[in-house]
Amino acid sequence: MATLALGLTSLALLIWIGMLLFWGQFWRADQRLDDQRVSLTTWPTVAVVIPARNEAELIGVAVRSHLTQTYLGPLSVVLVDDQSTDGTAAVAGESATAVNQSDRLTVLSGAALPAGWTGKLWAMEQGFRYLAAQPTPPDFVLFTDADIKHDATSLQQLVTKAEGDGLDLVSLMVRLRCESIWEKLLIPAFIFFFQLLYPFPWVNNPQKQTAAAAGGCALIRFSALQRIDGLQAIRQALIDDCALGAAVKANGPIWLGLSTTIHSLRPYPDLHSIWTMVARSAYTQLNYSPWLLVGTVLGMLLVYLVFPLGVVLGVIWGNPALVLTGLAGWLLMALAYWPTLKLYGGSPLLALALPLIALLYTLMTLDSARQHWAGQGGAWKGRVYSDIG
Repeated sequence: MATLALGLTSLALLIWIGMLLFWGQFWRADQRLDDQRVSLTTWPTVAVVIPARNEAELIGVAVRSHLTQTYLGPLSVVLVDDQSTDGTAAVAGESATAVNQSDRLTVLSGAALPAGWTGKLWAMEQGFRYLAAQPTPPDFVLFTDADIKHDATSLQQLVTKAEGDGLDLVSLMVRLRCESIWEKLLIPAFIFFFQLLYPFPWVNNPQKQTAAAAGGCALIRFSALQRIDGLQAIRQALIDDCALGAAVKANGPIWLGLSTTIHSLRPYPDLHSIWTMVARSAYTQLNYSPWLLVGTVLGMLLVYLVFPLGVVLGVIWGNPALVLTGLAGWLLMALAYWPTLKLYGGSPLLALALPLIALLYTLMTLDSARQHWAGQGGAWKGRVYSDIG
């Protein structure tokens, strides 16, 4: 039994060494927008498209952050009100009036959701169609969420990056709220796991097929959006941001990074709220495959939980080799997590809690599969998308 435990712990250690050395340097968390000091001769036109459904609590702050940008080019904001019942559109209009920018805000009343579309993508598509029908469409579209507050200089930095590097898509993983105990425990790991699934340096390498984006902040060249026929090709995607990144990268270069100045206002005050957020789409990430689910669970157990178990069993059995191997792997895993945890101001001790965090995310994934099988998967804003695959 001790030999088997040592073998599994050694295998997990080798896997981590391999990931750290050969898996796209995902752990460095160093893909950031530099302070863009290059000044463009001509600043392109940008339209911000915000899909919103029952976001009255947060939409005012989000809209105001766009209308008070220091961007030097023409800028407009299109809010697609996806049949809200809480006065989202009215709050957005009041926010624009408060900063004397009502002329730059357009509010579209969203049409009924057609079959085969997810709600957010249908709202985004309506924004795209509205812009495409204008006499002069914008040069860029910034797709963002109704709960995102942008720094005043963010748009200028995004456009400068896109124009300077000739990119069709520039996307930023915004800084998620990290204030409650559960947010501090789980949110940085969410970012860490996302980077592990989609190593940002590979996403940003035109020679690699890896593609992803972050839906909270995605600046896309309008010609690239037209080239993929708007959001039609990904209309059924629940993980819409990564689907958009893949569709754009098939025809042109993209870039994905991390932001510390663009903030998500969405609170996750307790375990239930984070659980719901993850379980909504975790099984979708596995293409609804029971076999991928089994493989993922076994992989998570091997890669994250074997080390602490090895330490405990090694102490109980008096096996120094098992203890040392477990400790080495546990420490290596914590060191890999530290750059992302540091980005969120977390304590170094939390890096040692990654096995526990991974266990919670594994349980969330299993619950996501359970919800899908029960016909409750993909529930969001009063809609269920279990039948979309």
